[in-house]
Amino acid sequence: MLQNRERIVLAASEAFRERGFDGVSVSEVMQRAGMTHGGFYGHFASKDALAAEVVTQALGLTVARWQKTLGEGGEGGLQRIVDAYLSTRHRDNPGSGCVVAALAGDVPRQAEPVRDAFAKEFETLVDTLVASMPGKGEAVRRELAIALLTQLVGTIMLARALGGGALSDEVLAAVSASLRRQGG
Repeated sequence: MLQNRERIVLAASEAFRERGFDGVSVSEVMQRAGMTHGGFYGHFASKDALAAEVVTQALGLTVARWQKTLGEGGEGGLQRIVDAYLSTRHRDNPGSGCVVAALAGDVPRQAEPVRDAFAKEFETLVDTLVASMPGKGEAVRRELAIALLTQLVGTIMLARALGGGALSDEVLAAVSASLRRQGG
């Protein structure tokens, strides 16, 4: 039973990141999971409940991956996160990329449980970066972490909007170079 629920969450996570919450039906999620539409409500009360779980799980995985990278990487860990985030691979594969960049524009139109899950997990993502940021004092490091995270997300969103061509590549390269000069 738990295995089926996990299949549904994984299928929905990829589909939502590719086409947004409203661009994907419950029937499509269940088809991607290899299950029938009727089985959905045995696992979730609503599509909103599924969306909230997708956000929680996807951001939780990002937090875990970033914590590992920062823990193993010393000073270079943060740069590896920036490089991976601002890559053409990440830009070109939203279904397996960061849920923040893929769905931030959709979240305000979602039900409260989805918005709450997004805010809670985003806060955890910020907290993950704080310890690796330069500066004296928690407040300064938090400000820098928020600024870095919003630069990363905004850059990927814009690069995707530009369609992956030369200008999109230039945006990725420019922001990456700027952050490298700033030491971020």
